[in-house]
Amino acid sequence: MLKNAFAYVTRKGLKSLVILLVILTMSALSLISLSIKEATDKASTKTFSNITNSFSMEINRRVNPGTPRGGGNIKGQDIKKIANSENIESYVKRINSVADLDGYDIIETAETAANQSPERAKNFKRAVMLTGVNDSSKETKFVSGAYKLVEGKHLAAQDKNKVLIHKDLAKKNNLKVGDKIKLKSNLFDADNEKGANEKVEVEIKGLFDGHNKGGVTAAQELYENTLVTDIHTAAKVYGNTEDTATYQDATFSVKGNKNLDQVIKDLGKLDINWQEYSLIKSSSNYPALQQSISGVYSIANQLFVGSLLFAGIIVSLLLFLWINARKREIAVLLSLGISKGQILAQFAVELAFVTIPAFIGSYFLASYAGKHIGNNILQSVTGNIAKQIAKQSASTGLGGGAEADGFNKTLSSLDMAINPNMLVWVVIFMTIVLAISLYIASSGILKKNPKDLLSDAE
Repeated sequence: MLKNAFAYVTRKGLKSLVILLVILTMSALSLISLSIKEATDKASTKTFSNITNSFSMEINRRVNPGTPRGGGNIKGQDIKKIANSENIESYVKRINSVADLDGYDIIETAETAANQSPERAKNFKRAVMLTGVNDSSKETKFVSGAYKLVEGKHLAAQDKNKVLIHKDLAKKNNLKVGDKIKLKSNLFDADNEKGANEKVEVEIKGLFDGHNKGGVTAAQELYENTLVTDIHTAAKVYGNTEDTATYQDATFSVKGNKNLDQVIKDLGKLDINWQEYSLIKSSSNYPALQQSISGVYSIANQLFVGSLLFAGIIVSLLLFLWINARKREIAVLLSLGISKGQILAQFAVELAFVTIPAFIGSYFLASYAGKHIGNNILQSVTGNIAKQIAKQSASTGLGGGAEADGFNKTLSSLDMAINPNMLVWVVIFMTIVLAISLYIASSGILKKNPKDLLSDAE
């Protein structure tokens, strides 16, 4: 049987080659689809590792407009009530404020300079945005990847009068880690409701990098003009202390053995005016990221199922033509007493001689082309999401700062790899498809008797 099968496959070289190429291509695409799904799993796990078991406390903008500038106005005592819950492992709280760099220049672009009035240019000439936080490594913009620490150390809870600044702002003003600068209250900032006129000397503890993904209208929206400070500094420029300050938001990490949904539900019993606030799962703050993950997953699934179906249809058609041309041979074999099962087994062996090299070749083809195809799919998905975001931003007039860029973060790359386990699964699924194809292609002919087959062959 093996000898006859090999002889037939080599004698009908062109037909065998066509079937081999179809199986090779479809198997490679199936392998690539599995690799894309695995790479997406790894990327999403890595990205969400710090936020899967956490939630944010934010203002409920339907009833709470926030500060005059539209920022958060969460009370520090309400944050403490949640932080003291037995189910909370750690928390990060943030204050957003505005201050002037005393004696130093901010970074301007042609776009930001053109979009400001002479009055604003005068009042906010040196104004920078401050993000006060008790642990900068867990601050939203660092978690999302919008900011990346490139020198020095992150801010910790015990830090006071410390700051992280953008490396380009440091370069512009010839500053380095360890230098001290002064921050002054900005009297024209709408959120400086007390009219505070404070001056705080701070030490540069680290430098970070990162750049805006979209256009901005004001210099203060540039990453370069944001300073990450300790809580004390961000509160003092508004004439507040850590206890009297109002907070933009707070993020709480739940202990590992606790159910996030249940913890959020239980916190609703605390003596807090919940009409003013909302508790939101941290993962919900990255809708574009979730959309890019689900988009890539969807295409990978379509690619896997499509490759199996296409292989089944094309191979069925080719096998039907292949077997249909062998009616006389089948009639002779049946006349000699060869059973239909043996003839079908002969066809299966012939198909195996073609498919085994195809499966082996698909592994190398997928390894060669997988990364290129995977990242093209990712670029297509994220490109469509970016267009949707740009369209929505244009219609709503949203700004282009780091907060918005973090909110709109998507997957940036896929670490593609083809492993032997994937090949095993592809071989199993493809073998099932090919077996069904062979049965469909041969069943009609094998049901006939030798006389009918000879008549059809003439």
